[in-house]
Amino acid sequence: MKVLFIGGTGIISTAIVNRLVKELHWEVWLINRGNRSDVVPQEVNHIIADIHDEKSVADKIRDLSFDVVCEFIGFRVEDVERDYRLFKGKTNQYIYISSASAYHKPAASYIISEGTTLANPYWQYSRDKIACEEYLMERYREEGFPITIVRPSHTYDERNIPLGVHGKNGFWQVIKRMMDRKPVIIQGDGSSLWTLTFNRDFAIGFTGLMGNRHAIGEAFQITGDETLTWNQIYATIADALGVELKAYHVASDFLAAAGDKYGYDFTGSLIGDKSVSVVFDNSKLKRTVPDMRTSVRFDQGVRIALDYILSHPEECQKEDPEFDAWCDRVIEVLEDAKGKL
Repeated sequence: MKVLFIGGTGIISTAIVNRLVKELHWEVWLINRGNRSDVVPQEVNHIIADIHDEKSVADKIRDLSFDVVCEFIGFRVEDVERDYRLFKGKTNQYIYISSASAYHKPAASYIISEGTTLANPYWQYSRDKIACEEYLMERYREEGFPITIVRPSHTYDERNIPLGVHGKNGFWQVIKRMMDRKPVIIQGDGSSLWTLTFNRDFAIGFTGLMGNRHAIGEAFQITGDETLTWNQIYATIADALGVELKAYHVASDFLAAAGDKYGYDFTGSLIGDKSVSVVFDNSKLKRTVPDMRTSVRFDQGVRIALDYILSHPEECQKEDPEFDAWCDRVIEVLEDAKGKL
């Protein structure tokens, strides 16, 4: 079987590529700019190109066809329109990576299935994903373009620690605050429910959909089965670090307002996503991919990640003094307000 990944070097796609090459023995092709070829197996075939340069890509794939094409970096309708032009007649399945953040916020029920309404008034990113899904489903209904839609939720790997509130440089400054025994901000009261998925587990579900006729014309969410509160998530990270968690709870609305002028989009990432309780019903995926399972619990995954992160300081420990100062200021302002009551 022969697959082309558009992208292929991100958190989710690297685990899928590795599983396909090392365990399932697919012929794997990547089309990207070639900036991160070190994170994929040597057996992978590379097409070095900018996917946005449609003419150049069309020339490079002129004599190629694929059993499956996987789009990991399509964020706007024009991206999937371009893919449709490029790959119509060249693939038996086109898998589009959407997002579980596209589900209605807040949903009528915290139990989320593929039938949950798609609508997110808080996050443009999610609305663009919805628009991409709608375009592709129209191509399937009207022309038979063989699409499959996949909706990941919060997926992480050995180079990342999943958090609710962090700055522009990612997770490290929060980890540093924990190690420095400083308070860390958790949205709301920390009791909302969340699902975290290690990328190797995600890859089991995804590869099971590839080349699967039952997946054509369908949407699937892929997540682990473990549900945690945000308090439990942060406490698990602190336990792995061997430190006491000093949680400081702040309303998501306050964080959204306080972060706006600093360029922190907590309206989208929190109110439109992480501050809302969700529990995923993965029964549809498991009927289609019986091998899907959670093999890496979060307490295991976070230790895998911290082992890598703490041993690769130059790669993973990107400090963010601006976000650190912002956290201190938010806490100072709220403590001052408490004193004036």
